[in-house]
Amino acid sequence: MNDLLILIALAVAPCIIIALFIYWRDKFDKEPFNLLVGTFFGGIASVVPAYFLSRGLEDIILAGQTLTTFEIAIDAFVCVAFAEEISKYFFLRFIAYPNKNFNEPFDGIMYSIMVGMGFAMIENLLYVLSNEGNGIQIALLRMFTAIPAHAVFAVIMGYFVGLAKHTNHKTGYLFLGVLAATLAHGFYDFFLFIQNMPYVYLGAAISLLFCVYLSFKAIRQHKKTRHLHLTVQMARRVRLPTAKPAFNTALYSW
Repeated sequence: MNDLLILIALAVAPCIIIALFIYWRDKFDKEPFNLLVGTFFGGIASVVPAYFLSRGLEDIILAGQTLTTFEIAIDAFVCVAFAEEISKYFFLRFIAYPNKNFNEPFDGIMYSIMVGMGFAMIENLLYVLSNEGNGIQIALLRMFTAIPAHAVFAVIMGYFVGLAKHTNHKTGYLFLGVLAATLAHGFYDFFLFIQNMPYVYLGAAISLLFCVYLSFKAIRQHKKTRHLHLTVQMARRVRLPTAKPAFNTALYSW
Protein backbone atom coordinates (compact mmCIF):
# COMPACT_ATOMS: atom_id res chain seq x y z
CA MET A 1 0.00 0.00 0.00
CA ASN A 2 2.82 2.39 0.90
CA ASP A 3 4.60 1.57 -2.36
CA LEU A 4 1.45 2.38 -4.31
CA LEU A 5 1.10 5.74 -2.55
CA ILE A 6 4.74 6.53 -3.30
CA LEU A 7 4.20 5.73 -6.98
CA ILE A 8 1.10 7.93 -7.13
CA ALA A 9 2.90 10.77 -5.37
CA LEU A 10 5.89 10.56 -7.72
CA ALA A 11 3.56 10.55 -10.74
CA VAL A 12 1.34 13.41 -9.59
CA ALA A 13 3.72 15.73 -7.73
CA PRO A 14 5.79 17.07 -10.67
CA CYS A 15 2.67 18.20 -12.56
CA ILE A 16 1.14 19.87 -9.50
CA ILE A 17 4.45 21.58 -8.69
CA ILE A 18 4.84 23.00 -12.20
CA ALA A 19 1.22 24.21 -12.24
CA LEU A 20 1.58 25.88 -8.82
CA PHE A 21 4.94 27.38 -9.77
CA ILE A 22 3.42 29.02 -12.84
CA TYR A 23 0.52 30.29 -10.75
CA TRP A 24 2.79 31.79 -8.09
CA ARG A 25 5.01 33.38 -10.75
CA ASP A 26 2.01 35.30 -12.08
CA LYS A 27 2.41 38.26 -9.75
CA PHE A 28 0.45 40.85 -11.74
CA ASP A 29 -3.16 40.56 -12.81
CA LYS A 30 -3.46 37.03 -11.42
CA GLU A 31 -5.80 34.66 -13.21
CA PRO A 32 -8.85 33.36 -11.29
CA PHE A 33 -7.87 30.22 -9.40
CA ASN A 34 -11.13 28.46 -10.29
CA LEU A 35 -10.54 29.03 -14.00
CA LEU A 36 -6.99 27.68 -13.72
CA VAL A 37 -8.31 24.61 -11.89
CA GLY A 38 -10.98 24.22 -14.56
CA THR A 39 -8.41 24.21 -17.35
CA PHE A 40 -6.27 21.76 -15.36
CA PHE A 41 -9.23 19.38 -15.15
CA GLY A 42 -9.85 20.04 -18.82
CA GLY A 43 -6.38 18.67 -19.41
CA ILE A 44 -7.28 15.61 -17.38
CA ALA A 45 -10.40 15.12 -19.48
CA SER A 46 -8.42 15.57 -22.72
CA VAL A 47 -6.73 12.21 -22.12
CA VAL A 48 -9.95 10.44 -23.20
CA PRO A 49 -10.36 11.93 -26.70
CA ALA A 50 -6.59 11.79 -27.19
CA TYR A 51 -6.59 8.05 -26.52
CA PHE A 52 -9.47 7.24 -28.86
CA LEU A 53 -8.20 9.58 -31.59
CA SER A 54 -4.73 8.09 -31.36
CA ARG A 55 -6.05 4.53 -31.57
CA GLY A 56 -8.35 5.45 -34.43
CA LEU A 57 -5.54 7.08 -36.43
CA GLU A 58 -3.29 4.07 -35.83
CA ASP A 59 -6.00 1.70 -37.09
CA ILE A 60 -6.68 3.83 -40.17
CA ILE A 61 -3.17 4.89 -41.14
CA LEU A 62 -0.91 2.17 -39.83
CA ALA A 63 -3.24 -0.84 -39.55
CA GLY A 64 -1.35 -1.94 -36.46
CA GLN A 65 2.06 -1.91 -38.17
CA THR A 66 4.91 0.39 -37.12
CA LEU A 67 7.97 -1.18 -38.68
CA THR A 68 9.71 1.22 -41.06
CA THR A 69 11.22 4.56 -40.13
CA PHE A 70 8.52 6.32 -42.14
CA GLU A 71 5.77 4.46 -40.29
CA ILE A 72 7.40 5.32 -36.97
CA ALA A 73 7.43 8.98 -38.02
CA ILE A 74 3.72 8.81 -38.91
CA ASP A 75 3.04 7.21 -35.55
CA ALA A 76 5.03 9.86 -33.67
CA PHE A 77 3.80 12.97 -35.48
CA VAL A 78 0.23 12.04 -36.39
CA CYS A 79 -1.05 9.21 -34.22
CA VAL A 80 0.52 10.43 -30.98
CA ALA A 81 1.62 14.07 -31.16
CA PHE A 82 -1.28 15.42 -33.23
CA ALA A 83 -3.89 13.36 -31.37
CA GLU A 84 -2.67 14.60 -27.99
CA GLU A 85 -2.05 18.23 -28.93
CA ILE A 86 -5.38 18.71 -30.76
CA SER A 87 -7.19 17.19 -27.77
CA LYS A 88 -5.45 19.56 -25.35
CA TYR A 89 -6.11 22.47 -27.71
CA PHE A 90 -9.83 21.69 -27.77
CA PHE A 91 -10.15 22.11 -24.00
CA LEU A 92 -7.91 25.20 -23.97
CA ARG A 93 -9.93 26.74 -26.78
CA PHE A 94 -13.36 26.17 -25.26
CA ILE A 95 -12.67 26.54 -21.52
CA ALA A 96 -10.13 29.33 -21.11
CA TYR A 97 -9.97 31.12 -24.46
CA PRO A 98 -13.53 32.59 -24.47
CA ASN A 99 -13.29 33.70 -20.83
CA LYS A 100 -13.12 37.45 -20.16
CA ASN A 101 -10.13 36.88 -17.85
CA PHE A 102 -8.10 35.71 -20.85
CA ASN A 103 -7.22 39.34 -21.46
CA GLU A 104 -3.53 39.41 -22.44
CA PRO A 105 -1.22 37.26 -24.61
CA PHE A 106 0.68 35.76 -21.65
CA ASP A 107 -2.58 34.18 -20.47
CA GLY A 108 -2.33 31.80 -23.42
CA ILE A 109 0.82 30.30 -21.91
CA MET A 110 -0.65 30.26 -18.41
CA TYR A 111 -3.82 28.36 -19.32
CA SER A 112 -2.09 26.12 -21.83
CA ILE A 113 0.34 24.91 -19.16
CA MET A 114 -2.59 24.10 -16.88
CA VAL A 115 -4.16 21.96 -19.58
CA GLY A 116 -0.81 20.36 -20.37
CA MET A 117 -0.10 19.48 -16.75
CA GLY A 118 -3.55 17.98 -16.28
CA PHE A 119 -2.96 15.77 -19.30
CA ALA A 120 0.60 14.89 -18.24
CA MET A 121 -0.52 13.92 -14.73
CA ILE A 122 -2.98 11.27 -15.95
CA GLU A 123 -0.57 10.01 -18.62
CA ASN A 124 2.15 9.76 -15.99
CA LEU A 125 -0.12 7.83 -13.63
CA LEU A 126 -0.98 5.37 -16.38
CA TYR A 127 2.67 4.77 -17.25
CA VAL A 128 3.84 4.43 -13.66
CA LEU A 129 1.00 2.24 -12.36
CA SER A 130 1.13 -0.10 -15.36
CA ASN A 131 4.81 -0.81 -14.64
CA GLU A 132 4.76 -1.45 -10.90
CA GLY A 133 7.98 -3.45 -11.02
CA ASN A 134 9.86 -0.46 -12.41
CA GLY A 135 7.38 2.20 -11.38
CA ILE A 136 9.73 4.30 -9.28
CA GLN A 137 12.45 4.32 -11.95
CA ILE A 138 9.92 5.26 -14.63
CA ALA A 139 8.43 7.99 -12.44
CA LEU A 140 11.86 9.49 -11.75
CA LEU A 141 12.84 9.32 -15.42
CA ARG A 142 9.62 10.95 -16.62
CA MET A 143 9.94 13.61 -13.92
CA PHE A 144 12.89 15.01 -15.87
CA THR A 145 11.80 14.15 -19.42
CA ALA A 146 8.14 13.65 -20.33
CA ILE A 147 6.65 16.03 -17.75
CA PRO A 148 8.89 19.00 -18.69
CA ALA A 149 8.29 18.10 -22.35
CA HIS A 150 4.53 18.48 -21.95
CA ALA A 151 5.10 21.81 -20.21
CA VAL A 152 7.27 22.98 -23.09
CA PHE A 153 4.74 21.88 -25.72
CA ALA A 154 2.09 23.78 -23.74
CA VAL A 155 4.18 26.96 -23.73
CA ILE A 156 4.67 26.75 -27.49
CA MET A 157 0.96 26.27 -28.12
CA GLY A 158 -0.02 28.90 -25.56
CA TYR A 159 2.27 31.46 -27.15
CA PHE A 160 0.33 31.37 -30.40
CA VAL A 161 -3.06 31.04 -28.72
CA GLY A 162 -2.26 34.18 -26.74
CA LEU A 163 -1.39 36.01 -29.95
CA ALA A 164 -4.59 34.78 -31.58
CA LYS A 165 -6.73 36.34 -28.85
CA HIS A 166 -5.20 39.78 -29.32
CA THR A 167 -4.57 40.14 -33.06
CA ASN A 168 -6.60 40.15 -36.24
CA HIS A 169 -5.08 36.82 -37.36
CA LYS A 170 -7.01 34.58 -35.00
CA THR A 171 -7.40 31.49 -37.21
CA GLY A 172 -3.81 31.59 -38.45
CA TYR A 173 -2.30 31.82 -34.99
CA LEU A 174 -4.57 29.11 -33.58
CA PHE A 175 -3.51 26.84 -36.43
CA LEU A 176 0.15 27.69 -35.80
CA GLY A 177 -0.30 26.87 -32.13
CA VAL A 178 -1.48 23.34 -32.84
CA LEU A 179 1.06 22.86 -35.63
CA ALA A 180 4.06 24.09 -33.64
CA ALA A 181 3.16 22.03 -30.56
CA THR A 182 2.56 18.96 -32.74
CA LEU A 183 5.92 19.32 -34.51
CA ALA A 184 7.79 19.81 -31.23
CA HIS A 185 6.00 16.83 -29.67
CA GLY A 186 6.47 14.73 -32.81
CA PHE A 187 10.23 15.26 -33.05
CA TYR A 188 10.64 14.38 -29.37
CA ASP A 189 8.57 11.18 -29.68
CA PHE A 190 10.11 10.18 -33.01
CA PHE A 191 13.60 9.89 -31.55
CA LEU A 192 12.24 7.93 -28.59
CA PHE A 193 10.27 5.53 -30.79
CA ILE A 194 13.32 4.52 -32.89
CA GLN A 195 14.86 2.05 -30.49
CA ASN A 196 17.11 0.11 -32.88
CA MET A 197 19.41 2.97 -33.91
CA PRO A 198 22.37 4.38 -31.95
CA TYR A 199 22.21 7.82 -30.35
CA VAL A 200 18.46 8.21 -30.88
CA TYR A 201 17.95 9.28 -27.28
CA LEU A 202 20.48 12.04 -27.88
CA GLY A 203 18.21 13.27 -30.67
CA ALA A 204 15.26 13.30 -28.27
CA ALA A 205 17.31 15.25 -25.72
CA ILE A 206 18.44 17.77 -28.34
CA SER A 207 14.90 18.27 -29.64
CA LEU A 208 13.62 18.77 -26.08
CA LEU A 209 16.38 21.27 -25.25
CA PHE A 210 15.65 23.19 -28.44
CA CYS A 211 11.97 23.33 -27.53
CA VAL A 212 12.90 24.50 -24.03
CA TYR A 213 14.91 27.31 -25.64
CA LEU A 214 11.92 28.29 -27.81
CA SER A 215 9.56 28.17 -24.83
CA PHE A 216 11.77 30.52 -22.79
CA LYS A 217 11.88 32.91 -25.75
CA ALA A 218 8.10 32.75 -25.99
CA ILE A 219 7.70 33.50 -22.29
CA ARG A 220 10.10 36.46 -22.52
CA GLN A 221 8.27 37.85 -25.54
CA HIS A 222 4.89 37.68 -23.85
CA LYS A 223 6.30 39.13 -20.63
CA LYS A 224 7.49 42.15 -22.61
CA THR A 225 4.03 42.47 -24.11
CA ARG A 226 2.47 42.04 -20.67
CA HIS A 227 4.63 44.87 -19.29
CA LEU A 228 3.48 47.10 -22.14
CA HIS A 229 -0.12 46.04 -21.54
CA LEU A 230 0.10 46.92 -17.84
CA THR A 231 1.76 50.24 -18.69
CA VAL A 232 -1.12 51.07 -21.00
CA GLN A 233 -3.64 50.16 -18.30
CA MET A 234 -1.87 52.37 -15.75
CA ALA A 235 -1.72 55.23 -18.23
CA ARG A 236 -5.43 54.95 -18.94
CA ARG A 237 -6.22 55.07 -15.24
CA VAL A 238 -4.42 58.39 -14.91
CA ARG A 239 -5.68 59.47 -18.34
CA LEU A 240 -2.30 59.82 -19.97
CA PRO A 241 -2.07 59.59 -23.78
CA THR A 242 -0.52 56.32 -24.93
CA ALA A 243 -0.36 54.10 -27.98
CA LYS A 244 -2.15 50.79 -28.27
CA PRO A 245 0.29 47.87 -27.73
CA ALA A 246 1.20 45.94 -30.86
CA PHE A 247 0.63 42.37 -29.74
CA ASN A 248 1.39 40.83 -33.10
CA THR A 249 4.99 41.99 -33.41
CA ALA A 250 6.48 39.36 -31.09
CA LEU A 251 6.14 36.38 -33.44
CA TYR A 252 8.74 37.40 -35.99
CA SER A 253 11.49 38.13 -33.47
CA TRP A 254 12.12 34.42 -32.94
